[in-house]
Amino acid sequence: MPIHCLKLQPPAEQRARVHRPSALSGFTLVEVLISILVVGVSLGGVLSLYVQSAIRSDWSATSVSAQMMALSGMEQCRAATYDPRGQNATDSLQSTNFPQKVDILDIGTSSGVITYGTNTTTVSTVSANPMLKMVRVDCVWAFPRKGLFTNSVTTYRAPSQ
Repeated sequence: MPIHCLKLQPPAEQRARVHRPSALSGFTLVEVLISILVVGVSLGGVLSLYVQSAIRSDWSATSVSAQMMALSGMEQCRAATYDPRGQNATDSLQSTNFPQKVDILDIGTSSGVITYGTNTTTVSTVSANPMLKMVRVDCVWAFPRKGLFTNSVTTYRAPSQ
């Protein structure tokens, strides 16, 4: 008696997948290059935003430090004796008593960059009756590649009561 072997074959769609390697291939070179380009542009945008925010943060820190330096100069003027009507008439509130002061702005960073501020105090008489003086303190400072900036504080001062 003859023996017959049946050879089982997979369905046609499975045969097609097995015999056609292009159907199982991954990304093409063009797709990979485009995805790298998209990721590169995205990271470049994020990096530029980070750099800009760091620059703005440094500028803000320097500006706050300059404002504090100007306020320090104003406090010195407020502490000056100004009593022209008293028994011992004294008027220490004169521009000549407050020379220009150059000092390091305390930014509070460890970047190693030192920024200097220059305080200039101007005292002017506004009125003789009633006696009133205007005190203005300007702190001038420089920021790299941005130029000079000025923080100002102004107040009015009457004689001590």
